[in-house]
Amino acid sequence: MVMTTFTIGSLTNPMITSVGVPKETKTAEYRVAMTPDGVREFERAGIDVFIETGAGEGASFSDDDYRAAGADIVPTAADAWSKQMVVKVKEPTADEFAFLRPDLTLFTYLHLAAYPDVAKALLDSRCTAIAYETVQLANGSLPLLAPMSEVAGRLAPQLGAHYLERHNGGRGVLMGGAPGVQPAKVVVLGAGNVGWNAAWIAAGMEAEVVLFDKSLDRLRWVDQINKGRIVTLASNRGALERNIADADLVIGAVLVAGGRAPIVVTEDMVRSMKPGAVIVDVAVDQGGCIETIHETTHTDPVYMKHGVLHYAVGNMPGAVPHTSTYALTNATLPYQLELAYYGAAVAAQRDAALALGVNTVGGYITNGPVGEFLGLAFIESADILGRR
Repeated sequence: MVMTTFTIGSLTNPMITSVGVPKETKTAEYRVAMTPDGVREFERAGIDVFIETGAGEGASFSDDDYRAAGADIVPTAADAWSKQMVVKVKEPTADEFAFLRPDLTLFTYLHLAAYPDVAKALLDSRCTAIAYETVQLANGSLPLLAPMSEVAGRLAPQLGAHYLERHNGGRGVLMGGAPGVQPAKVVVLGAGNVGWNAAWIAAGMEAEVVLFDKSLDRLRWVDQINKGRIVTLASNRGALERNIADADLVIGAVLVAGGRAPIVVTEDMVRSMKPGAVIVDVAVDQGGCIETIHETTHTDPVYMKHGVLHYAVGNMPGAVPHTSTYALTNATLPYQLELAYYGAAVAAQRDAALALGVNTVGGYITNGPVGEFLGLAFIESADILGRR
C-alpha cells in the first residue's frame, strides 16, 4: 500500500537536501533503511544520500552498489547522523542518543510505548521523530507496519516449528504430524496482518490452527479465504484458557497502534501449557501480549519459564534482512521522499496519514496513544510543527 499524493516530477527545491542512513546498531539487526534503488529516487529529486559504510552488507547491498546509485559513503555513524534527516529501521539505541538534536528529523520504527527510555531521549533532544508504526490511513490501516507484520507473521510458525524440535528445547512435535499421528496444535492470538499470515503459514505446514480475534467480521473474512482450514474463535477468557492449555505453539499477534499490547495470556495460562510447548510473541516490540514475556535478541532468542519455551526477539524480520529490507522500503520510500522534499511541517499538513506518524516535536509528545501509554500529555503535531 503506497501513497498517491507525492510525485517528484512537479517539485523543485527540496526542504531537506541531505539524508543520512546509519548502520543499525540493535543486536543482530541486519536490515537497512534504504536500498540502492531508493538512493536513485532521492538523487533524482535533488536530495543527497549519505550511507554509513557497511550499512547494507547484512541485507546483501555493498557500498559499491550504493555508490553506483549515487550515494556518498561516509566512514562513521556520526557522519550519517549529522545530516538534516536520518532514516533508520529500528529505534535509536543508547549509543545513538548522543546524535539526537533539535534540528534533526528522524524517521524509523520507534514503538515508544515499549521503549520509554527512547521516548525520554527523543524528548530531551527536542528532535522531530516520526514513527513508521503510527502512520495510519483513513481506513485505519498501518501501511508502514504492514510489510514487517507480514514478514514476522510468516516467520513465526517457522521459528515455532524449529523450537518445537526436541534438541532445541521443545516437545519434539512435527508441525504437520505424520500419517496416523496428530499434527501440532497452533493457537494464534489476533487476526491482523501478523496473525493472519502466521495462521496461513501454519496451516500450510499442515498444523491444526486455531485463530482468535475479537472482530467477528475479521474472522468471517479469514474463514471465507481458508474455507474452514483454519478454526476461527471469538476471543474470550474461557475459550483462550482451554485452547492454550492444549497448544503446542502459541503465537502472540495482538496490536494496539502506537500503544502497548494488552496482556491476553496470563501467567496462570502459561503454567497450564504442556511441558516443552513454545510461545512466539511477535507483539514483544510493543511490550508483548503474554504476561511471562520479556524481550530477547537474535543471539539469545529463547528462555524457559514454567516449562514453556519463550521466543521474544523484538526485531524478528531482521532474521531475513534481504527480504525484509525490500518489503519495508517498498512501503517507506514514498513517505521518506515526501518528508525530505516538503519538510515535516508541510508534509504533515499535506498528508493526514503522515501527520499521525509524528511522535515527538520540540520536546513534546505529539501522538495521543503514545502519550497515553507513556502517561504524558501530548500536543497536536500541527500546533508545534508550524512554530519550528
